[in-house]
Amino acid sequence: MHRISALRLAFALCMITTAVNLQAPLYAALATRDGVGVGATTLAFACYVLGVLPVLLALSGLAERLGRRALIVFALLLCLVATTLTLVAPGLLSLGMARFLLGIGTALTSAVAPAYMLEFFAGEDTRRPTTWVTASTALGFGLGAAFTGLFVLHSPSLTPPSLGWYLGAATLALLLVLSLKDEAPRRDLGGILRLPAYPPGAFGYGLAILTAWATVGMVIAILPSALARHGLSGWAGFATFGICSCGVLFQPLARRLSPRVATRVGLLILPLAYALIAWGAVQGRLSAVLLGTVVASSACYGFVYLGGLSGVLEVAGEGKSRASAGYFLMAYLGFSLPVIATGALIDALGHALALTLFGAAVLASSLIAAWRLQGPRSRGDQGERVLASRSE
Repeated sequence: MHRISALRLAFALCMITTAVNLQAPLYAALATRDGVGVGATTLAFACYVLGVLPVLLALSGLAERLGRRALIVFALLLCLVATTLTLVAPGLLSLGMARFLLGIGTALTSAVAPAYMLEFFAGEDTRRPTTWVTASTALGFGLGAAFTGLFVLHSPSLTPPSLGWYLGAATLALLLVLSLKDEAPRRDLGGILRLPAYPPGAFGYGLAILTAWATVGMVIAILPSALARHGLSGWAGFATFGICSCGVLFQPLARRLSPRVATRVGLLILPLAYALIAWGAVQGRLSAVLLGTVVASSACYGFVYLGGLSGVLEVAGEGKSRASAGYFLMAYLGFSLPVIATGALIDALGHALALTLFGAAVLASSLIAAWRLQGPRSRGDQGERVLASRSE
């Protein structure tokens, strides 16, 4: 019975994240239609994070007040509204509004999904329910883009049938979640305005996911414009699927490693994979781009995502929702700010130089995060204990 409930929750999580990148293959076409450059596209893309940040920064206490199921239901409703908006009024403005709503929904999900899934695996290794969460959400992040990409390659359109198909699937997910049990007690722990937490040992994992998701954001928001210069924009959805969803294949291997080792393996792979993606995008080598996204996905959604989230839950103690919120806060900061900056650099300096500068930042950030994860007695962990004691 618990496994059936876990499957239903996993399907709902997959549908929530599927909505996030459903329009990704349309970015270049929408920008052309509205007569704007890459910078404007990245701003519309980053509206997603404007919805994410308020929830993760201040509303992580909602789960204790309203319940976890209620937040998942609300997230699905927001996804339905956002997708409908882009279907009836395609354009960068409606895309930005939709992504703002999707950001709110995804943030609500990120804050409660790990702890909610944990209820269906009571007494088991925390990495097992974490795998269900990371696998279902990673699959969704790429599935929507690939589904839309199939229709765009066959018949280019700003309102492909994938949007309508999604509305039906998300409605089914909503019905399945409505009957899920939510046995977590309702508590008032000082109101809903509660900041995310970084328990000792968690900050290195946060920096790792920030770096990984910055790379993911670059592929989703900026790569379509680079591919369009070589007449390959129709393949952007498959690149998004590659970097978001193929990492699921590497999660069984990541589970066999400790969270710290898994995360550091991902940090080793990431700069090399990004270099392959950037070279392929600049040279118009589609095979290099697609291979690079799959390799990058092994790091971003295989080793770093699973290892980092498992590591945070291990050190979180009773504050799992707040620690999850802190982890995803850093993830979404990486997902937005570096992408906006790179978009502006592309408009000013061109793709080749901007992508090179982004790669240098990925390399530097990966080295710093790996250093923070050296071991439990490293200087980084000692610093985190000091910060944690001050925040308390």
